[in-house]
Amino acid sequence: MRILISADMEGATGVTWTDDVVPGSPQWDRFRRLFTGDVNAVLAGLYAGGATDVLVNEAHSSQRNLLLEELDARARMLTGRHKPLSMMQGIDNGVDGVVFLGYHAGAGFDGVLSHTYLENQITGVWLDDVPASEGRLNAGMAAEYGVPVLLVSGDDKTCDDARDYAPEAELVQVKECVSRYAAICLPPARTAELLMAAAREAMARAGREQRQVRAHRIEVEFDASHLAQATAVIPTVEQIGTRRVGFDAPDMTEAMKCFKVVTAIAGGAVQGIYG
Repeated sequence: MRILISADMEGATGVTWTDDVVPGSPQWDRFRRLFTGDVNAVLAGLYAGGATDVLVNEAHSSQRNLLLEELDARARMLTGRHKPLSMMQGIDNGVDGVVFLGYHAGAGFDGVLSHTYLENQITGVWLDDVPASEGRLNAGMAAEYGVPVLLVSGDDKTCDDARDYAPEAELVQVKECVSRYAAICLPPARTAELLMAAAREAMARAGREQRQVRAHRIEVEFDASHLAQATAVIPTVEQIGTRRVGFDAPDMTEAMKCFKVVTAIAGGAVQGIYG
């Protein structure tokens, strides 16, 4: 049984604000160890449940946050940028299940450090007219390859979101959102137990499913009009509102590749404190 872990950081144990997840700060150095601890807890559960090969895809920011030297020796880690399938790199390699670890709520919604790809320039994303977090987008990609979402971890808002896009997945709430930058957190010893147990149980659902390949539409709303204008120069992307763009794609893989270009151009169009 081959499993992929897509590991983000905002939904990791104890994380509540910017300094916890931005590389270079003392807080980041502290929380990358807790992040690695979450991953190791899930790895222990997956292997106990029958996994034979697990690839951990580092999916946060610089994608160089996990500590390889502290990782479970049975696992492999994909680290660094840039990856064609981004957070889901490896989903096309015959895996039997995927774990969304350390995920968070989407842009425009309550949740600890909630956002979708860009930290604050995107105010909303819609996949086929449904508000979409990174989790929903990535679940769409998993479905295209016939890979079940086995487990999702993060705050309570993340779990609420996952109940809709991955209703059969195991859910692990490691903290309760109070605001965007505050949460009631469980200590790592407790979250490790929860993550390990859930991962072990989740392995009962591992196995390839029928692929769901179809056309998709993604729309993105920004916090400023110039970002919509900048991204509308991309072939197939159309400005459909003052701050909103949309595009159609023949499948989810192509949709996410285009979305990645949209976010890259929008991020590059930000000018200092005026955005």
